[in-house]
Amino acid sequence: MSNAAVTEKRASTLRGARLPKWSPYAIAAGSVAVAVGIGLAAGLDSRVQLGLIAGLLFILGSYVIAARVEGRRQAKDRVATSLVWVAFLLAVVPLVSLVWTTIARGVKVLDVYFLTHSMGVVADSQPGGGIYHAILGSLEQVGLATLIAAPIGVLTAIYLVEYGRGNLARSVTFFVDVMTGIPSIVAGLFILSLMLMFDMQPFGFAGSLALAILMMPVVVRSTEEMLKLVPNELREASLALGVPKWRTILKVVLPTSLGGITTGIMLAIARIAGETAPVLLLVFGSKFINANPFEGAQASLPLYIYQQYGSGETPAYDRAWAASLTLIAFVMILNMVARGIARWKAPKTGR
Repeated sequence: MSNAAVTEKRASTLRGARLPKWSPYAIAAGSVAVAVGIGLAAGLDSRVQLGLIAGLLFILGSYVIAARVEGRRQAKDRVATSLVWVAFLLAVVPLVSLVWTTIARGVKVLDVYFLTHSMGVVADSQPGGGIYHAILGSLEQVGLATLIAAPIGVLTAIYLVEYGRGNLARSVTFFVDVMTGIPSIVAGLFILSLMLMFDMQPFGFAGSLALAILMMPVVVRSTEEMLKLVPNELREASLALGVPKWRTILKVVLPTSLGGITTGIMLAIARIAGETAPVLLLVFGSKFINANPFEGAQASLPLYIYQQYGSGETPAYDRAWAASLTLIAFVMILNMVARGIARWKAPKTGR
């Protein structure tokens, strides 16, 4: 036997026995089969219960089999990996189920007519109608809220990271933390109290103000974290060349962190796009098209979904699911646009 063969044999002996790569899949399949058998024997018909049983059996089976073949130390590593996979599936399965249910029920009435017409004089118990007025209202309300909250949030984050010192900075940080946990209904009530003081009627811009209050702390926090990730060496190099601090922030810090800032703003938009309580209090909803957010009641997609589903009629249920699918698509498109902007504006590195 050659020296290379002897060395390889000794190395394999030191490594010990190993489970094949396909063993996790086999253990998972066996766990599912045993869980189904336990469910049939015990009369369980809940998929959630069967899934939890299968997950526990998968973790236990991974440990027992790995301990007999690879040893206890490697078995603990296998258990940790199994726990990660089970936690991942527990997070993904409800999400996939939600998306699948929304698509399956939403495509029933989702077509070009549904997207280009309003409810008008269509009753909730009648088929027909659309969400054009709700899409228009949501775009205007969310857009105005973004125009208000995004600049204020970004400038506040720049102050906290680049200039903030002393009691003022600590106070601003404290109030940002408090605003992060404010319920949406409280923001709506705050704007409603101002409207009642000035004897104002519901209108779209009032909803935008409440949404901006909810959006600002998210923008501040995400932008602040992105600015902190910019290496101080870049700032110091710019300042060493005699560039003023404001120009360093504008030309060095912001372009470097633009991708993360854009993503944070889009996440904040996605957060407020589904808010219903402030819109219900301040905008009131309308079945007709109102393109002026500064006058009269206006519809929005979350409010439309709430009103249609609350009517209790079968055609209204179908419209609510179709509007929910449209709202999910709207948020998905926003995230895709954010990624495109982040890549386009990302700093270019030389080859």
